[in-house]
Amino acid sequence: MKHTFIVEEAHKDLRLDVFLTHVIENIPSRSFVKKLIDNNQALVNGEPAKNKYKVALGDKVEVDVDPKVWEQQDLIPEKMALDIFYEDEDIVVINKPVGLTVHPAAGNQTGTLVNGLLGKFEELSDVNGVIRPGIIHRLDRDTSGLIIVAKTNLAHARLARQFEKHTVQKRYVARVQGIVQFDQGVVDMDIGRHPKYHDMRRVVEKGEGKEAVSLYQVIKRFKNSTLVALYPQTGRTHQLRVHMKHLGHPILGDEKYGRKESFSRLALHAQSIEFEHPITKQIIEFSCPTPAEFHQEIA
Repeated sequence: MKHTFIVEEAHKDLRLDVFLTHVIENIPSRSFVKKLIDNNQALVNGEPAKNKYKVALGDKVEVDVDPKVWEQQDLIPEKMALDIFYEDEDIVVINKPVGLTVHPAAGNQTGTLVNGLLGKFEELSDVNGVIRPGIIHRLDRDTSGLIIVAKTNLAHARLARQFEKHTVQKRYVARVQGIVQFDQGVVDMDIGRHPKYHDMRRVVEKGEGKEAVSLYQVIKRFKNSTLVALYPQTGRTHQLRVHMKHLGHPILGDEKYGRKESFSRLALHAQSIEFEHPITKQIIEFSCPTPAEFHQEIA
């Protein structure tokens, strides 16, 4: 798996190992990056470089990551109180609490949903490798709600195909800043990487990013905020958060795209999900309550 990056202003003068942990998503750890560099799998302007090399503006950094090496990470099964919403021989639906990271990444090898899954289930799919057993889709750490986990590779493959075809129907509930004027609407705006902050996204001109479409519907208007239902038609990173910010109504408690202090948490909850069961072929839907704090008045 090859990655190519051009060093931008926001990252210049970073050590090479630090730079790579910033720009490559879901890198398992800093030590993993060090091994890549030590094995000459990271080139700067076509030449091997050291961990401590400070990248310069305009440097071309090429990294060749062997997926098999990537997967040589020891994940620790952990006992975790998982809210299992539904379970059969093929799938599990879990109501993920706010603050729980779905899978390990740099600097975060324990305390994730994956660790909890390994501690709970004997069989999980390995389609996405050993660092993401059972994981078909994900929710942001600070987003709560329903997530599907696959026990078998067949279930995983069939569910993944449904996500790719956008046939999985998802409903989120969010409390957003300000009074949303229209009762319902569509946001059809491409999303691309933020030029300065690697872990953020932004709305870009059509054709310059990935297609992203979100539907919204007002549930209730409060004094200075609005409770809305959100229906993502595509599955881009931070899609709902970016689209609501674009509308001028960032989700409350959003430290990346709004104001963290505006709410006690990120006010985004994956309330329901509908899909075709990968084995029985029946259309099934699961729905969980909206967090109580989403309905409370804010002083």
